[in-house]
Amino acid sequence: MRGRDDFTAAVRRGRRAGGRSLVVHLGVSGEDGRPARVGFIVSRVVGSAVTRNRVKRRLRHLTRERLHRLPPGGVLVIRANPAAASSSSVELARDLDRGLDSVLSGTAAAGSQGRVTHR
Repeated sequence: MRGRDDFTAAVRRGRRAGGRSLVVHLGVSGEDGRPARVGFIVSRVVGSAVTRNRVKRRLRHLTRERLHRLPPGGVLVIRANPAAASSSSVELARDLDRGLDSVLSGTAAAGSQGRVTHR
């Protein structure tokens, strides 16, 4: 996923759950027949270009194993926090699983925008 509109819609209108190393946003594109899509936000505060690319590769690998959990037409945006640079793959996987569990279970429906933050 690369389109700005897709990222914006998922972040602004979707459910959110956060952890120490990342924040997960899940929106629905409205196109049920379309497969789920995933995008990553890894800003410069995470580290140098090498560090950001390493974090993206690790997140891409972890997400690939969890694609089957996403609803058809789902738009998942994973935003890395600065702590992601020093987190192990096990810690990233734990934060990703917690975030996905939260946004997929409906417990993230608290509040007007369905935002829940875990720390």
